[in-house]
Amino acid sequence: MAITLTEKAAARVQTLLAKQGGVGLRVGLRKAGCSGMAYTFDIAPQAGADDQVFESHGAKVLVDRETLIFLDGAQLDYVRDGLNEMFRLRNPNEKAACGCGESVAF
Repeated sequence: MAITLTEKAAARVQTLLAKQGGVGLRVGLRKAGCSGMAYTFDIAPQAGADDQVFESHGAKVLVDRETLIFLDGAQLDYVRDGLNEMFRLRNPNEKAACGCGESVAF
C-alpha cells in the first residue's frame, strides 16, 4: 500500500512544514457532501501509532491505517486553478464524485 507525491506537492509540503513545523502532511477523510466523503489535508505535528508514513521527493505524507484502504495507490498533487491553489488527490479507488468536486464515493 502506498501514496505518492508529485514534485509540486512535495515542494508545497516542505514549504508548509518550514513555516508551521510538523513532520508531514496528514491526509484523511471525513463525511461530507452529496457523494459521502471529502479529503482533508492538515499538518501533522507528529506521527500517531496507527499512521503509515510515505515519502516522495523529500516530503512525508501520513495516513491512518483505516483511511489508507481508501487512498492506496493515490497520487497527491498541488495545482493552481485560476487564483486558487490546492492539494488534489488522483485516487484510483474513487467510484464517483459530486459535480462540485467537494466529495467522493468509494
